[in-house]
Amino acid sequence: MGQQQLLLIILGIIIVGVAVMLAINIYKQKSIESKTDVILNETQYLAFLAVQYYKKAKTFGGGEYDYQGWSIPAEFDTTNNGFYTAQITPPNICVITGISNEKVTGGDSIKVIITLNGTNMQTQIIN
Repeated sequence: MGQQQLLLIILGIIIVGVAVMLAINIYKQKSIESKTDVILNETQYLAFLAVQYYKKAKTFGGGEYDYQGWSIPAEFDTTNNGFYTAQITPPNICVITGISNEKVTGGDSIKVIITLNGTNMQTQIIN
């Protein structure tokens, strides 16, 4: 083989190696985005349940404009994607936290915090 052919083979190997590394990085990033979306959706669903309880009259099993007495249903406190907690503090503040069960970048988990104040919702995504 001539020097030109060896050079082309080495160049081809380098290009394929860079393409594989780039594909792995894109896959990891999309995996993190997907996991974040799942945790966010499940946490928002729990926030919906909390607001539903907040608005429902006490005679129908609600809180009548109070979060006191609401808790995450047992089937939703731990899922295949993560685990969730709720903290209720007066006056009418409910903080729902969702943490993924998989470690992502740097060994940290994805964490979503939704703060409900009455029916106002503030969402914070960490990592």
